[in-house]
Amino acid sequence: MRTLICGSIAYDNIMVFPDHFKNHILPDKIHMLNVSFLVPQLRREFGGCAGNIAYSLKLLGGEPLIMATVGDDAAPYQQRLSDLGLAQDHVRQVPGSYTAQCFITTDLSDNQITAFHPGAMSFSHENRVSDAKDVVLGIVAPDGRDGMIAHARQFAEAGTPFIFDPGQGMPMFDGADLLAFLDQATYAAFNDYEAQLLMDRTGQPLEALAQKVTALIVTKGAEGSDIYVGGQVLSIPCVKAEAVVDPTGCGDAYRAGLLYGIAAGFDWETTGRLASLLGAIKIAQAGPQNHHFTRDYIAQRFVTEFGYRPW
Repeated sequence: MRTLICGSIAYDNIMVFPDHFKNHILPDKIHMLNVSFLVPQLRREFGGCAGNIAYSLKLLGGEPLIMATVGDDAAPYQQRLSDLGLAQDHVRQVPGSYTAQCFITTDLSDNQITAFHPGAMSFSHENRVSDAKDVVLGIVAPDGRDGMIAHARQFAEAGTPFIFDPGQGMPMFDGADLLAFLDQATYAAFNDYEAQLLMDRTGQPLEALAQKVTALIVTKGAEGSDIYVGGQVLSIPCVKAEAVVDPTGCGDAYRAGLLYGIAAGFDWETTGRLASLLGAIKIAQAGPQNHHFTRDYIAQRFVTEFGYRPW
């Protein structure tokens, strides 16, 4: 079941400042801020929503097809995709640009200062959904604004069901934009903060917005998730993680579970539970693509958590 994943490919540069920002920022000098933080710890992760979702979906046994844009510095990521057996037919390299990059500095209080450079992501609209053949399901994940708008429209025109997943791209869209996405999408997924923004910007409650799609999913971290479907709300429990190490990429792992369940024709309870399990597995590892599992492990863990096998 070929699933087209439209979204970002990015490098995540994560640095740790072994102190507290507050000790080095003078409140009365905020208007002329000029600080430098020594960060002895640095790691570079392969990230981006399209890369993260495809990674977990591939481990599940799905057939993800990435549609994204990268820059001149993409060789390490391209090699990784090759090593993982992920097709790159629709990963477009944009000359003269950098691959999207996030620079995150975290202090000892878990405060973060983040800078994001979109780079090649700004050219995502140059990719066309119609270029991917034999696709039965898709997702429009965070990407360049023009690309997200174009890909949603193209999925709708092709009659291909897809998930609208704005994620951190929510600030780019006003209420009218968001309603247009929901009118085109088959499914929609938000975290609880994004869901509140959705209601604020559209002026409509979730119950009304959920009527626009087959299912609307809201993740709530440790409180599980809710699936608005068929006029009811299904409460999906959170799976207890073996360790809570790093939430980066948990939402993407969850969405991989959603895509697999939808493509496989699972009922919504099973689909949500599978997604929840993947999120719990991911949070136990640092970085968005460093967790590992087999289908047999997922099936056994699913039985332990929910009392039946997903396949």
